[in-house]
Amino acid sequence: MKYNVLLLLVLAHTLQAQQSTQPPKGEPTNAAEAAAKKAAADAIINEKYAALVANLPPDQQAWEKVLQEQLGNFYLPIHKNEKVAGRSSAWDFVQDDPKLPRVLLIGDSVSRGYTQAVRKDLAGKANVHRAPANCGPTASGLKNMDVWLGDGRWDVIHFNFGIHDRATPLADYTQRLEQLIERMKKTGAKLVWATTTPIPDNPAQKQTAASIVERNQAALEVMKRHGIAIDDLFAAITPRLAELQNPHDVHFTGPGYDFLGQQVAASIEGALK
Repeated sequence: MKYNVLLLLVLAHTLQAQQSTQPPKGEPTNAAEAAAKKAAADAIINEKYAALVANLPPDQQAWEKVLQEQLGNFYLPIHKNEKVAGRSSAWDFVQDDPKLPRVLLIGDSVSRGYTQAVRKDLAGKANVHRAPANCGPTASGLKNMDVWLGDGRWDVIHFNFGIHDRATPLADYTQRLEQLIERMKKTGAKLVWATTTPIPDNPAQKQTAASIVERNQAALEVMKRHGIAIDDLFAAITPRLAELQNPHDVHFTGPGYDFLGQQVAASIEGALK
């Protein structure tokens, strides 16, 4: 009798352990199944996105084509999901009001984060476009600036390169800035340089707060030589980093991007005057 009871207890324990190691019903059981489910979901999004784009007016189709070529493997799927879901994003097609000035924002993911806030603050005052990419380092700017500028007229170009150049030698960084400025000047637009927002020290990613301070100082010297207006986002946000920046991250919270957007909008209004 004792033996049978002990055997039953062992069997019950074994069954419970097996059940606890099995994934919940409906969840993938291995990496291959997870990848297959993701591929199927992506295929549905791609199909819906293609159908949506096919029904857009020609100018909007052309914009989507540029995004497809510029956004890359990380941001393009995000854009497709937002487009299919009907959500507004930094890369929305901007239908210009011909009575308003045209503004172009150039910058990385931080710039992307505050784009919507800038548009909100400048509604009825300016047509606010942004470059069709996460603009990354100055090296990417040299390769893609002609695409980002397009064929239209710009009244103000608000631009920044910094976080992705944190490991770029200062001499190379400033030389590339000089080249980018010369190209943007050809548009006849008023240029506004945004200082790069602070980043935390992160040894694992070879990232230091000091690298941004150094590049801001170097960039400011370049801007002074060219008489370019300064939007000092670094100084504006620094006192409020604990409140507005994500912990251990270069990016910001929603209120943080709203704050930056207000600063950018104010600097653009100043340039337009």
